[in-house]
Amino acid sequence: MALNDVLTKKQREVLHAYRTKEFRFLINSGSVRSGKTYIDNYLFLLELYRVRKLAKQLRDSNPKYILAGVSSGTIYTNIISELGNQFRIAPKTDRFGHYHLLGVEIVPAYTGSIRGMASIRGMTSYGAYVNEASLADQNVFQEINNRCSRPGAHIICDTNPDHPEHWLKTQYIDKENDSGKTLYFNFKLEENTTLDQSYIEGLKATTPTGMFYDRSILGLWVSGQGLVYPEFDRRTMTINRQQAFDETYERFFVGVDWGFNHKTVFTVMGYRDGQYTLMEEHAASYEQIAYWVDVAKDIKERFGNIPFYCDTANPEHIYDLSQAGIRAMNANKNVLNGIEYVAGAMHNDKFRVVYDDCPQFRKEIYNYAWNEKTGDVIKKDDDCMDSMRYAMYNDYLDHLEESMSVEELARLKRFM
Repeated sequence: MALNDVLTKKQREVLHAYRTKEFRFLINSGSVRSGKTYIDNYLFLLELYRVRKLAKQLRDSNPKYILAGVSSGTIYTNIISELGNQFRIAPKTDRFGHYHLLGVEIVPAYTGSIRGMASIRGMTSYGAYVNEASLADQNVFQEINNRCSRPGAHIICDTNPDHPEHWLKTQYIDKENDSGKTLYFNFKLEENTTLDQSYIEGLKATTPTGMFYDRSILGLWVSGQGLVYPEFDRRTMTINRQQAFDETYERFFVGVDWGFNHKTVFTVMGYRDGQYTLMEEHAASYEQIAYWVDVAKDIKERFGNIPFYCDTANPEHIYDLSQAGIRAMNANKNVLNGIEYVAGAMHNDKFRVVYDDCPQFRKEIYNYAWNEKTGDVIKKDDDCMDSMRYAMYNDYLDHLEESMSVEELARLKRFM
């Protein structure tokens, strides 16, 4: 089968540059499902062939290569299992957790925290493949760079875009033309001609506007600007208490954001047919845990034995709720993923709020904004926003298995 039959035009462009140009870093970034990792997995095999050939010339009987990802799970899901799907290659690990393929020892490095550099400290590598590079701890990335000291070592990276001041962009991508050591390619969703057009149009239609669309669809390195939830529409997304409680719901659940000087907020949510309704909020400052145990008991009495997704900043409070018979559990607090999910509900008209009964929501929704320099949300006026995010995003995660295949679930969990 010819390469033209399996590679997109952009992927062939990357392959041509790999074969014809000198480089230290080759970085592919861009939108989701655009084919970045697919071509990098192919380059990974070419790298192993190159390393084996060079090692033979250097009379090195045990050449080493670094395979880096956020965790062992992401390395397996994004690379090892995909090698099986793409090339029917299934490398196994030895007793040290290293892979062996084409005569090269492949040493995993976990980039999600500073501890990840322990596995490669002191080694000499012929190169590295770094998956999801923008999620890497910068110190671990630098250590990978330091370890790749064999002649002509290459460091191949793929990544989704982040904010424009991210170190990967400012220190590597933006210096592409200055140093001549970096090859950079930007991938866009519509360039992946292997995808069905209806899938592309559906993904574009359901992705929230602004930063999430620019990154996920257009592959741009942009910061959030202005309000975090600009698509909240008071005219169409607000209901009164009677309207909310006259509905029937599939399930209820609660988000909990702990505070003391600033407010603790409990948000009670209902879900039906893909739509979320913020039924009521409970917000107060300077209250002890006994007060919040009573609030939780009242919610349980009225709504049933429903889950409380709790801010993990105060584990002792979660314990106290549990001791009182509340289904209190640790919330997944992933900020960007959670915000994207809430924003997606608003974008797709799947969010309602009992507006008049939720004063903390009213205060925060029009003040919850992005820090344009850092790409993070401004940590001010966010107590209800955090609580609501914990509720909606964790309910979504808990019900993934009802609507996804095992393979889809495994692929998604690497972002959790």
